[in-house]
Amino acid sequence: MTGPCLRRRLLLAAAALTAGCATAPNDDVPSAAFVPEEGWHPVGLPGKASTHYQWQRKDGRTTIAADADRSASMWRRKVAIPADRLGQTSFSWRVDRLIPDANLADADRADAPARVLFAFAGDVRRLSARNRMMFELAHALTGEAPPFATLMYVWDGSAPVDSVIVSTRTDRIRKIVLDSGAEGLGQWRHHRRSLVSDFRRAFGEDPGPLVAVGVMTDADNTRSTAQAWYSPIEFD
Repeated sequence: MTGPCLRRRLLLAAAALTAGCATAPNDDVPSAAFVPEEGWHPVGLPGKASTHYQWQRKDGRTTIAADADRSASMWRRKVAIPADRLGQTSFSWRVDRLIPDANLADADRADAPARVLFAFAGDVRRLSARNRMMFELAHALTGEAPPFATLMYVWDGSAPVDSVIVSTRTDRIRKIVLDSGAEGLGQWRHHRRSLVSDFRRAFGEDPGPLVAVGVMTDADNTRSTAQAWYSPIEFD
């Protein structure tokens, strides 16, 4: 593959990497990273309309409400947790309807109503030449160096629960399916995970320091709409 097609694929891969962009750790994280309005901010993706995020009370909880309309962007908080202090994380999300025809394994349909992201630092010099090129392009597009690796927890329309999906754009983003299909729609779904175990399973190695957490609801590839609510992301 050469010429414009290769350039477009590299640009798309670089844009995907910007979802977890985070500079070196500079923000201590409390036991609950989801402190309302403290440190959270929008992160856009090059060439994409932005999903709307706002603080909202939902079912008696303080939540981030996400509304996507043919859009893709992230709501992020930088953190600083050394690798040897990584333990369990827990969070909840609510989705009332799926995105028709969305499929995270298909680049042209890779949307999800709910994603929770964890971005990790690492030695970029260990990456392939292609990945280093994409990292440099992502840095040029955003002014921020992308993380070494991003682990996502996702709600997919059909993939088996607990399956691992490697991003169609870059293998530096890997996704673990926590909810699938219509089961659980209209309810709060609570999840508790071991970041170290899940990172090892997804990437085949130990994680580095955690440098950012985020949520993302996107419906750009399917040109549709999506809505989700997220409540506390906690660490212990």
